[in-house]
Amino acid sequence: MSPFANNDVDVEPERVAELHDQGAIQLIDVREPYEWDAGRVDGSRHIELERLASQADTIDRERPVVFLCRLGARSAMAATAFRAAGYDAWSMRGGLTLWHDRGLAIVPENGFVADH
Repeated sequence: MSPFANNDVDVEPERVAELHDQGAIQLIDVREPYEWDAGRVDGSRHIELERLASQADTIDRERPVVFLCRLGARSAMAATAFRAAGYDAWSMRGGLTLWHDRGLAIVPENGFVADH
């Protein structure tokens, strides 16, 4: 059973943070390497959007997966594609920008949300 309440692809950052802290989800950042280097969610996994299809079999089908990007568009595309392939897939609403704006932590210590 999915830990999310509805079928909308978007999940609020606070819910993502809660489930990520519990180890209940896989969190995959689909941004470009320079964006990842600038700032990221601690414990997330980096797979660039263009490499996602070739890395799909490294993502656990038995656990919910939440994709994130800068604003939510790239992650929504990823979540939609992975849902079509049978994954319990989601996108973090507002991306890392909203995560950071809501005061949720990013790493490294002086990390920031890079422009795409």
